[in-house]
Amino acid sequence: MQTKIDNYFIDDVLQVEALMNDYTNYILTIIRKFSFNLSEEDIEEIMLDVFLTIWNNQEKLIRDCNMSPYIAGITKNLIRKKYRKLKVVENIQDYDEKLVSLENIELIFSQNEKNRAVLEEVNKMKSDDKEIFIAYYYDEKRVKEISIMLNISESKVKSRLFRIRKKLKKVLKEREV
Repeated sequence: MQTKIDNYFIDDVLQVEALMNDYTNYILTIIRKFSFNLSEEDIEEIMLDVFLTIWNNQEKLIRDCNMSPYIAGITKNLIRKKYRKLKVVENIQDYDEKLVSLENIELIFSQNEKNRAVLEEVNKMKSDDKEIFIAYYYDEKRVKEISIMLNISESKVKSRLFRIRKKLKKVLKEREV
């Protein structure tokens, strides 16, 4: 769908209803492709938040550009935000280039199994290790930021991350994931 953003404005007012009519199915497709285990309420919330985000930022839209890249980017960011809220360790960017087809269903299943295994292990960790892991890999904080946040040395953060990775690798190998 290659519709210019300007087509959704009348007298400098964004026509959200027209946008919703044209892009609801597109957003739903993106959500289903880049997420797993979201409830129908979560999916509906993300869809509505996409339109609300566009409405709240309508003055920042570059009107001679196509709408679909904006919609896709906002949708993916809102999915990431939802997973952060749910404290799910999921790297959505891993799915950016994948298409759901018979050839890669096994690969997607394997990745989901790996994600579940990692999540189970993260939930078993001591609270300090869990906090370090989530801050580094999920919240994308730097080692220095984590050391300040937890009031420990950078070398301690690095050594804990090393031990956590080593343990996760061992567990994944044992589970044959």
